[in-house]
Amino acid sequence: MSVYSICPEISMSRLSAALLLFGAILVGGSSALAQSDSDVYNRIEELHGDAAGFDRPLRQLVKAMRSGDAETIAGLAEYPLMVKANGETYDVENAEDFIDNFDDLVTPETRSAVGRQQYEDLFVNSDGDMLAGGAIWMGAICDDNACEASHWAITAINN
Repeated sequence: MSVYSICPEISMSRLSAALLLFGAILVGGSSALAQSDSDVYNRIEELHGDAAGFDRPLRQLVKAMRSGDAETIAGLAEYPLMVKANGETYDVENAEDFIDNFDDLVTPETRSAVGRQQYEDLFVNSDGDMLAGGAIWMGAICDDNACEASHWAITAINN
């Protein structure tokens, strides 16, 4: 008997069937890891609060990315805004600067990916809400020192 035998008392066909079943569970079970809109909403609420307030800026951003509306996107950002593009990192100081350099700061690939963003595909952690696999990050920005009021804004762009 070989030291490398997995389990000699189980026939090879039974072992193959068990491995096949295990593989099917892994592949089919991946849908169990998918999140619903309510899962994402609850996660945003738990980590950041104001999940309901996130909906409008998210929809505005997705629509603006589809159409290349630099003004709307600029209005959704918090400045200074860190943008990684073309192998460089830029600190964009204001909306005017963002609009003037939009084509260099937001690649067509990023616009397309964000334009296809689905709510249930958002990634949410304590840093914020990630769109399009990390191309855009949005966060709840405090409007006062006590953070009794906040607004949602783009906090980083990573082309």
